Amino acid sequence: MGRYDRYTKRDVEEQKGLHPIWRGIGCIMIILMPVMAYAGAVELVKANYQNGWVLMPAELASTVTIPYVGSIHNLYAYIAVGLILLVIGFGILTILYSIMYSALGPPKYGPTDAPPPRRPKRRRR
Repeated sequence: MGRYDRYTKRDVEEQKGLHPIWRGIGCIMIILMPVMAYAGAVELVKANYQNGWVLMPAELASTVTIPYVGSIHNLYAYIAVGLILLVIGFGILTILYSIMYSALGPPKYGPTDAPPPRRPKRRRR
C-alpha cells in the first residue's frame, strides 16, 4: 500500500486466509507422502537384498514382533530408508513449489509501489 492510499478493512479481509484447496492438498500430502515413502522403502530394501548394492547392518535387518500385527522382517531398515525417501520427496516438492511460485506467484511490486532506484553507471577505466 502506498503512503497516501486509504486503508480499508475490506483489503485486509481479502488478503486473509488460505484457499481451501491448499488445505486439502496439504492433508493429502501429509498422509500420502509417508505411505509412498514406506512402499518405496520396502521395494528398495528387497531389491538391495537381491542385488547386494549396499551392505545392510545387522541391527537394521532384525525381525520385530508387534502385538496384534505379527512379526515384520527388516522393519528398522524399512523405516530408515523410508525416512530418507521422505526427506528427498519433500525436498523435491519444495523445489518444485518454489519454481512454480516464482513463475506464477504475485508480482514483486504492486500498483502503488515506487519503481526500484536506478543506479548510476560506473565509468570503466
